[in-house]
Amino acid sequence: MLVLVHGGLWDDPMDAERFWGRTGVVAGLRAEGLAVSAPDRRMRAGSWQAEAAHLAAGLPAGPVVLVGGSNGCSVAVRLALAVPERVRGLVLAWPATACDPELNQRVPAEAAGLLAGGVLRGVADQELAGLRLPVAVLPSVPENPVHRRWTADALLGLVPGAVELPGCPEPPHPDFRAAGLVAVLAGVSRSR
Repeated sequence: MLVLVHGGLWDDPMDAERFWGRTGVVAGLRAEGLAVSAPDRRMRAGSWQAEAAHLAAGLPAGPVVLVGGSNGCSVAVRLALAVPERVRGLVLAWPATACDPELNQRVPAEAAGLLAGGVLRGVADQELAGLRLPVAVLPSVPENPVHRRWTADALLGLVPGAVELPGCPEPPHPDFRAAGLVAVLAGVSRSR
């Protein structure tokens, strides 16, 4: 089972349907014969842990592969840390760049607590280095100010055994094409 965790931050009008549904990812994965869940995150939750707890309550039975997209990577990692027995693999797709003062200025003051962390918002680098499950990183190609290449490289260097997947633009970017991502995620799901 693949559980897709969409991007967005605080008051971004993003949900699972816009990120994974309308872009064709959910339909493409189901056409490949894969079981897929794409729940909505609890936006304005106040912490990444609260978002992870919200998703944990609705996790399907059995071990899952979590696919975090953009800021959804922070939630996916927090979820994997909270319920490691329920997660058999983790894909960090288009990880959002943290520690960028210019980007951080765009975040509303009430969401400032979400900016703390290391390479990923809401996750200490030591926690990333302590992950003991298969992890794959899918960079944004081409990179953009929110999804920098150095973020993917830092994750690949921090997480033991992490592998790089072929990159692509993130949804709902106009250049995003679901077919390539579907093929990559289907391969990951079948190998885990």
